[in-house]
Amino acid sequence: MANVEISLKEIMTTAEGAMGAAVVDYTSGMALGTMGGGKDLDLGVAAAGNTDVIRAKVRTMEHLGLKGEIEDILITLGSQYHLIRLVQSRQGTGLFIYLVLDRARSNLAMARHQLKRIEAELEV
Repeated sequence: MANVEISLKEIMTTAEGAMGAAVVDYTSGMALGTMGGGKDLDLGVAAAGNTDVIRAKVRTMEHLGLKGEIEDILITLGSQYHLIRLVQSRQGTGLFIYLVLDRARSNLAMARHQLKRIEAELEV
């Protein structure tokens, strides 16, 4: 099992093209930890904004009567991928991992695979 800081370090070192990552509580919108980011990528603002994305998707699924759990959400921009991976463990209920990738330098399939593995090992 890995704590938030160790998990973020692993994401940033193993996900090629990683620009920033965060572990976020989507009940409050607060980041429990961040790594990377910068002037053009405020991970605190992104954490709060992506909380709204998750809440909207959960509401939409309820309105549609869809069963099942969200694994991840992908937002594709011209130069970036934004991955939101919901933490499925009991300890991580209400959390998600957020990863921003440089689209030109990343492998989306590998990044999703790595996030799934790291999410399974995350201990909060």
